Amino acid sequence: MAYQNITPPEGGKIFIADGKLTVPENPVIPFIRGDGSGRDIWAASERVLNAAVEKAYGGAKRIVWFEVFAGEAAKNKFDNWLPDDTIAAFKEYLVGIKGPLTTPVGGGFRSLNVALRQLLDLYVCQRPVQYFNGVPSPVKHPEKVNMVIFRENTEDIYAGIECRGGAPESQKVLDFLQENFPEQFAKIRFGTQEKVNEYVSKAAPGHGAPPVEVGIGIKPVSTVGTVRLVKAAIDYAIAQNRKSVTIVHKGNIMKFTEGAFRDWGYGAAERIFGDKVYTWAQYDRTKAGKGEETANAEQQAALDGGAILVKDAIADIALQQVLTRPLDFDVIATLNLNGDYLSDALAAQIGGIGIAPGGNINYVTGHAIFEATHGTAPKYADLDKVNPGSVVLSGEMMLRYLGWTEAANLLLKGLNGAIQSKRVTYDFARLTEDATEIKCSEFGDNIISHM
Repeated sequence: MAYQNITPPEGGKIFIADGKLTVPENPVIPFIRGDGSGRDIWAASERVLNAAVEKAYGGAKRIVWFEVFAGEAAKNKFDNWLPDDTIAAFKEYLVGIKGPLTTPVGGGFRSLNVALRQLLDLYVCQRPVQYFNGVPSPVKHPEKVNMVIFRENTEDIYAGIECRGGAPESQKVLDFLQENFPEQFAKIRFGTQEKVNEYVSKAAPGHGAPPVEVGIGIKPVSTVGTVRLVKAAIDYAIAQNRKSVTIVHKGNIMKFTEGAFRDWGYGAAERIFGDKVYTWAQYDRTKAGKGEETANAEQQAALDGGAILVKDAIADIALQQVLTRPLDFDVIATLNLNGDYLSDALAAQIGGIGIAPGGNINYVTGHAIFEATHGTAPKYADLDKVNPGSVVLSGEMMLRYLGWTEAANLLLKGLNGAIQSKRVTYDFARLTEDATEIKCSEFGDNIISHM
């Protein structure tokens, strides 16, 4: 593949065949250093990842790093927030990793992260959430949190189909609804100037009414998007001997998008996995036809036989219950916005987003980009201060995705030991009794010394 401004290093290429990755002993891995504090974080994380691979395989395997650019570094270097070379590299070499990126202000990409996910069709955002002993947490029993979120990554409101209030495009949508779907248009409370005037005359008499401005957003949810996400979640649950998959949705209100996500998810689970799963939809059918006692017995027999329970939870209730009943959740499959809320809320329970990893994956093509899940923290840029844990753990996910489990396990061992030594970065040190604050780079050294 031809590149305009960057030159790939010598190394092997990862490829996928029959749904399985084939990984050479010297794979080329594209990486984006990241903006702001990302520069410090990447420097520490790269050393940690290299050390884990070296210690695990004694030089028989190694990562060949290939720097590509996005965000501020790309804008400054190439006057382009997301160069074609970067997209081409991730396409060619399949698996990559990135630090946090700045979102451009004004025109251009709504989000560079979202753009990469959509351009490469990385339809799963996989976010494992687990507690590391010694990490300060705001909850009493963070050790009970051990969940993996499968967040649909390409649809929902993150598709970015929006019209600004007052813009001609927004008015076209309003006119279309008024003409073709009058009942739905009537639900837009202030969609006409008459309604605006009427409201202002009652709520703020004597003040001029503003013009009609209604922002419009479209929320696409498809069968294909749902099925492939739910399939990935159940595949993972089976492979990792998990006990349940919870479909989190707001289908009680958004019946034909979030509600359909639940129904399509149940249908896919039963159709694809058969007796490997037992769904609440099956339970409800048996209960309606044969009674609750029979349904309970059927469910218990399926679970005793090793089936994975596929259930569902309303999103707002789920956000409460991951706090109050975390042991009820194992693998979560959910839509884009719900997944955003849930993953950050769960990260807070186990010590914060600074140690929350993420992977954006297409399990069909094999493409994957693992990433820091936090922002760029520009006020800490180049101060060697910020916790590198999010990128380190995203690297652990990447190593496990490559099948390099020995290196991934060493990395976890090193991180656990470093945290328990209480020689940690400022975010942990300020909340941990008798802790010693050390730099980002020193924390990387500490992880390596505890492998």
